[in-house]
Amino acid sequence: MLKQYKLRFYNFRLMLFLLAVSAIGVVLVSTAREDLKYKQLAGVILGVAIMVILSLIDYSWISNFQWILYGANIVLLLLVRLFGDTVNGAARWVNLGFIQFQPTELSKIIIILFFARFFMDHEESLNTFRTIAKALILLAVPLFLIYEQPDMKNTIMILALFCILIYIAGISYRIIGGTLLIAIPLMIIFLIIVVQPDQKLIQDYQRNRIMAFLYPENEEYSDDIEQQNNSRTAIASGELIGKRLSGDESVTSVNDGNFVSENQTDFIFAVAGEEYGFVGCSVIILLLLLISAECIRMSLRAKDLSGKIICCGMGSVVALQSFLNICVATGMGPNTGTPLPFVSYGLSSLISLYIGMGLVLNVGLQSSAYNKEIQKSHINQKEEYL
Repeated sequence: MLKQYKLRFYNFRLMLFLLAVSAIGVVLVSTAREDLKYKQLAGVILGVAIMVILSLIDYSWISNFQWILYGANIVLLLLVRLFGDTVNGAARWVNLGFIQFQPTELSKIIIILFFARFFMDHEESLNTFRTIAKALILLAVPLFLIYEQPDMKNTIMILALFCILIYIAGISYRIIGGTLLIAIPLMIIFLIIVVQPDQKLIQDYQRNRIMAFLYPENEEYSDDIEQQNNSRTAIASGELIGKRLSGDESVTSVNDGNFVSENQTDFIFAVAGEEYGFVGCSVIILLLLLISAECIRMSLRAKDLSGKIICCGMGSVVALQSFLNICVATGMGPNTGTPLPFVSYGLSSLISLYIGMGLVLNVGLQSSAYNKEIQKSHINQKEEYL
């Protein structure tokens, strides 16, 4: 379980990027809502502690419990369905007394870890119908429970994540091409259906968000598009260096004016744009890009397919969530309620991401270069003994 790792193989660069973007997150959350400052800081400290501990535990040993983790994931999602707290029409949280926990955020990490081991165990038969069907059935169970919360954004997120994982595992391009030929027409049909007033596929508020994005000029959906318009105004008002750095004390559209709800979570990027301008936004995007790139770089040095999938999976989660959050804040996509990784307020998301990064760091500690050095050391010790 625990190994004696060499310190020089520890990816301090990735840890530095994580600490930097998390520190920015604490500052922005405290700007949006002062009362959440210390909760966010406590979440960062706890997350970093968990990450460091997990980084020293062999991920291969953890993945031996893949079926226990899969079962635990289903139990947690069932708890949400049976006993979850309903907020804004969606039951996504379990009340633990001292905190509201959102199992879906942890579910992403468990799914990455589970399928990393699953695809490695079935590497030789990955392109067979039996293996693909089994993987889809195993995915369908948690996916259905998440969809029923309802949580459309995370349903789509996990489905996209699964596609990335199976691609990294080495699925045949013929299967990918055939899937796209089926998926694209289905997506078009889905969009045609959901824009109909009497559709039953998604909730009304979800349809309104899509309609507001497709028809922003329609007054019927003005309430849904207003937040995004105010968010864009806030980002634009920050100009180059933002109102905080320039010393502008005028009333701000996001914080003082309170024209965008949940600016500490969904629209935290608007707070960054308004307070720190183009420079602040660029720093956040760069840090998130570097984190994703580090995950992918470490995947190239992983000792096995499982480690490669874990690294690419976590890099994909950070990249996809960052892309969706920024698209919403800038009006380039419909409002999805996706948090900005390591920046938005939300302890469930923050700690879950740090758990995933702990696994990534352990993959880096057991890189192919590390294994070669260990093997060489063992050979030298054997020769000295002889």
